[in-house]
Amino acid sequence: MPHAVVRSRKIYYELHGEHPGIPLILIMGTGGSCRGWLPIQVPEFSQQHRTLIYDHPGVGRSEDSGGPLTTASLADDAVDLMDALEIENANVLGAFMGGMIAQEMALRHPDRVQRLILAGTYARPDAKRRMLIQQWRELSLSGASVEVMVRERMLWTLQDETLEQTDLIDQMIEFFIQDGAPLTEEVFARQCDACLAHDTADRLRDIQQPTLVICGRRDQLTPPHFHRELADEIPNAHLVTIPYGGHVVMVESAQQFNHIVLQFLADQPS
Repeated sequence: MPHAVVRSRKIYYELHGEHPGIPLILIMGTGGSCRGWLPIQVPEFSQQHRTLIYDHPGVGRSEDSGGPLTTASLADDAVDLMDALEIENANVLGAFMGGMIAQEMALRHPDRVQRLILAGTYARPDAKRRMLIQQWRELSLSGASVEVMVRERMLWTLQDETLEQTDLIDQMIEFFIQDGAPLTEEVFARQCDACLAHDTADRLRDIQQPTLVICGRRDQLTPPHFHRELADEIPNAHLVTIPYGGHVVMVESAQQFNHIVLQFLADQPS
């Protein structure tokens, strides 16, 4: 299993594809491991781009830092991983917390990010998002079961039509129960803290990289107005709204999502 040493701890990563051009880094959101990219995004993306996925500290097979997590510190971790793998710069795609980390990478390390793709994320949480993420944090620390946590998050991340597919939902819940959470309740709580504290709203105009903002029209966790804010404030950004899809639009509308990303990345020197 490949690991890189980042700040004296091991970070698990996988590199897919052998292409010589600019690599693509996929950054996972809260509560997930890098395995979440493997079924749908990695096979298609890696046909055209060397694709890097990795586990955040304390997730999956990565060692825990033990300290507080912020989107800025996680952005520094990602760049340190790039250093360890001798990646000079990369295109960066992040979803939810991963999108917050990607914003901080573009701001803190602008020479390391070639193009930026933000999906299902925000620049600053509003009151409703703060209440919800705080609730997730407290549920996790109170010892809620995996099933309860999965159902709670599905209510906010899947669109209504998907939730109507009860056989599929039951299979997904059973998978998560059998597979187990890839991180402890305490690490999940610290990830929630990072999302609660994230705030780039007053710095978005400093992001100079070409940026693609992707939104599922029925996203309840990060509704379209958060994506419009990102696209309006980042100087060289454009917004694409996918009609069919909630927060996990990269799953519910995977073919369209992947096509949009690859088309955006194709519009650059290799």
